[in-house]
Amino acid sequence: MSLIRAFPGLRPAAGRAEEVAAPPYDVMSGTEAREMVKDRPWSFLHISRSEVDLPLSVDPYAPEVYAKAAENLATMRREGVLVEDSSDSYYIYRLTMGSHTQLGVVAVASVEAYDNGRIKRHELTRPTKEQDRVNQISALNAQTGPVFLVYPSDDRIDDLLSNAAEGDAAMDVTGSDGVRHQIWVLSDKTRITALTLLFEQLPALYVADGHHRSAAASRVAAERRAANPQHTGEEPYNYFLSVIFPHKQTRILDYNRVVKDLNGMTGQQFLQAVSERFKVEAVDQPVKPEQTGQFGMYLEGCWYRLVLAPQRIPSTDPVASLDVSLLANELLDPMLGIIDQRTDSRIDFVGGIRGLKALEQRVDSGDWAVAFALYPTSMTALMAVSDAGQIMPPKSTWFEPKLADGLISHLL
Repeated sequence: MSLIRAFPGLRPAAGRAEEVAAPPYDVMSGTEAREMVKDRPWSFLHISRSEVDLPLSVDPYAPEVYAKAAENLATMRREGVLVEDSSDSYYIYRLTMGSHTQLGVVAVASVEAYDNGRIKRHELTRPTKEQDRVNQISALNAQTGPVFLVYPSDDRIDDLLSNAAEGDAAMDVTGSDGVRHQIWVLSDKTRITALTLLFEQLPALYVADGHHRSAAASRVAAERRAANPQHTGEEPYNYFLSVIFPHKQTRILDYNRVVKDLNGMTGQQFLQAVSERFKVEAVDQPVKPEQTGQFGMYLEGCWYRLVLAPQRIPSTDPVASLDVSLLANELLDPMLGIIDQRTDSRIDFVGGIRGLKALEQRVDSGDWAVAFALYPTSMTALMAVSDAGQIMPPKSTWFEPKLADGLISHLL
């Protein structure tokens, strides 16, 4: 089995991409999704968040939600809104957000490579969310949400993708967030073979975002393999839908934290405790950390710059040296009593795309006591954790720009 391969994508018919394209299924609430589909009968949210077409009382994980998704997918195919290509193709995907651009390829990636650790992960999955994706794939008999993978930047691959992204794109859509999504179809067999072989020479791919989707694809593949006496390894279920970008082009933003209370301390007592481990400096403007070991803290209407002494930053452990780990090990756990960020309801997470103002608003509302701004995790650090076979703390990375759902799907 090759690491990646071309496939006949299911995509919007000519001129209909703008009607179909939708944000990823997991970046909005149910209420927001219902608002987004108003006057948009062909939005892919009718498939990815099909509860929008059911009463509010229906649980998002209820069987009728997955059945409705399958019904809506069948309707969009029957009405010619979504059409499957007639031949195997790769799809060149360019994302543009402001001055930032990244160019990658939509392909299907090997489940076997994922199971064997050649496609490397860095997060644990939550059973409920993983089962949700299993149910969705099974009901649709399709993978509709791409896994965001990264490859170690390779000039030969980068050049091939760049050359394939010439001329008018087959799809060109700008979302409500201002992000532009352009897709070119690469169906030339010679270039398909060349790209497949170049990827085959890579040591590994890395899951950047989409751990639940890739884990679910692996489970569905195992179920279908066991149920198929004629299994060959070439069936579509042996591969999962992916968008793969070079690591040097990806952009990770900060993933910040807010905490409900000060663990019984007054503001002054908490500041004193923090100053025993960090250099603390009061500043008159929001603090956006500029390097590892530096943090912004918003407490009682004031911003502080916290700097951890270099000797307190581990140099050999790829997980312990992450800023999310430094904050947890040096402050959240020992001072605020937050031991497990996955389960503790006293902590919440704010993506860097929302800006530092969002941290101020959460604390100023009175519902949260203190906020922390972090330096973003680097792509190199993420790959080092994956290479070491370790797991990152929860909410370590926030990738921007986000991929769109609905532009390319993979039928099983």
